[in-house]
Amino acid sequence: MSTDLSKITCIEDLRVVAQRRVPRMFYDYADSGSYTQGTYRANEDDFQKIKLRQRVAVNMEGRSTRTTMIGQQVAMPVAIAPTGLTGMQHADGEILGARAAQAFGIPFTLSTMSICSIEDIADHTARHPFWFQLYVMRDRRFMERLIERARAANCSALVLTLDLQILGQRHKDIKNGLSTPPKPTLRNLANLATKPHWCLGMLGTKRRTFGNIVGHVDGVADMSSLSSWTASQFDPSLNWGDVERIKKLWGGKLILKGIMDAEDARLAADSGADALIVSNHGGRQLDGAPSSIEALPGIAEAAGKDIEVWMDGGIRSGQDVLKARALGAQGTMIGRSFLYGLGAYGQDGVTRALQIIQKELETTMAFCGHTQIDTVDRSILLPGTYPGAVR
Repeated sequence: MSTDLSKITCIEDLRVVAQRRVPRMFYDYADSGSYTQGTYRANEDDFQKIKLRQRVAVNMEGRSTRTTMIGQQVAMPVAIAPTGLTGMQHADGEILGARAAQAFGIPFTLSTMSICSIEDIADHTARHPFWFQLYVMRDRRFMERLIERARAANCSALVLTLDLQILGQRHKDIKNGLSTPPKPTLRNLANLATKPHWCLGMLGTKRRTFGNIVGHVDGVADMSSLSSWTASQFDPSLNWGDVERIKKLWGGKLILKGIMDAEDARLAADSGADALIVSNHGGRQLDGAPSSIEALPGIAEAAGKDIEVWMDGGIRSGQDVLKARALGAQGTMIGRSFLYGLGAYGQDGVTRALQIIQKELETTMAFCGHTQIDTVDRSILLPGTYPGAVR
């Protein structure tokens, strides 16, 4: 029986419940940034500086948020972003998220560092196409096998993350002693004792480690060997030659995630990729970088018409989606907004998060004088309040 979530009216409501239900180390993993967390905070705060033009006496009938992302029909210009350790926010979290996205009509992206494996998602979504996110790792053969597994699972796009060649320092993860599953320390056990809903869910699943890695890498059979392997695998030598090689190896739709500079946007367009994502990794890598929404207009202009431009980072409402669309994003991706819903209420929570965002998007679009998302441009924004505007 589905939970009645009609009184959950915004993403912040879901965040509050998730913070109460999810163990501290996993909640903090999702809801924190690197170093001072300045970029993490700016991602959300900079949306609030952008003001909308309200129009009146406009026919608001026949509203639709439907559009396309890399040729795929979507119920709204939103996809679920790849997020590591999703299955630690809620038991079988990636499966639940994929099911919710499939039912709603938007894409779901599975992270390399997921708890549920590629095969798990394929098996539990009737092989409905989903996207797979790939990190470039030193073990090239393992990476190639991941691509092969994604192809076998009917994944319809590959999302290549470019901004994790080295790991940004995330103070909360260090202080919390982040591990999967949690180490049985006194502090962790005391915290878990206050999270009975989460614990019951984890007792009922066998998925408690990195499903795409354990059992698929020689010498990695448990958490101790996994930790040492993972720490050495992210490849700092990643370059545009690797992008070209992966594109050829994959042979399908390719999306490049982590673009924050106009020059890199031009290189992404020249690479032949189908889309790029303006993303600072949720403020979890280079603290001091601009927010994604601030960087978006310049990158959209530099990228031109040869590649779709999307963005993620800080989206907590349908209004944020609309503002991103107005500033040049064909699509958007949500990470934390999805994780809050998952941690709070599982699949029902993810569905509620998507419902909230779509309702806000549709209503705000109408107040701005539009009934079709594909007609929205920066004319809906108040001049002087958005990045790239003449002041």
